[in-house]
Amino acid sequence: MNTLIRTIEVLGIIAFAITGILQARKKGMDLVGVYAVAMITALGGGTLRDLILDRRPLFWVEHYSYPILLLILSVLMTITVTKLMNRKRMMTVILVLDAFGLGLFSASGASLANHAGYHPFISALLGVITGVFGGVLRDIICNEIPYVFSRTELYATCAFAGAWAYLAISAVTGNEVTAVIACIVVTVVTRLLAIRYKIRLPI
Repeated sequence: MNTLIRTIEVLGIIAFAITGILQARKKGMDLVGVYAVAMITALGGGTLRDLILDRRPLFWVEHYSYPILLLILSVLMTITVTKLMNRKRMMTVILVLDAFGLGLFSASGASLANHAGYHPFISALLGVITGVFGGVLRDIICNEIPYVFSRTELYATCAFAGAWAYLAISAVTGNEVTAVIACIVVTVVTRLLAIRYKIRLPI
């Protein structure tokens, strides 16, 4: 399970970091700002998850390769990102990466809480928190209204649905890999459908 969660974390970190880097460059930040936003976006949700679950050390302190990876990614993308900023296709890539990051971190949050023995509803909420909180911090630092709090296409709802998919599959089959895949698929598919068809909450 630890290997699976770590793999999910790495993939989620990369996906979310790229969205943070692009947002920071769009705001005209230098490399220090880009790295800070990348760190906050990629690690913020997992950090809050670990604090709530009282896990020590924090996941990115234990795995110091994560912030090193983010530094390398920030440097490389800062050099190349200017050429990509105005491409419409790049915005599509960002949305897809963000959807995958949401699914990946929702799976890790729900999984860790579930294995710690918490109530399924709390596990689902922790999946959502892990998936969305980094983006909330990113938007605040970039002087934007957090996307998840705006009346836009479904976002946190997708993470919530994905977390419940994980919990249901895990309870029925006991297969961690299948449950994680179900969480990611449900989250990503519902998020992309919400974007495509502009699906929002009715209230």
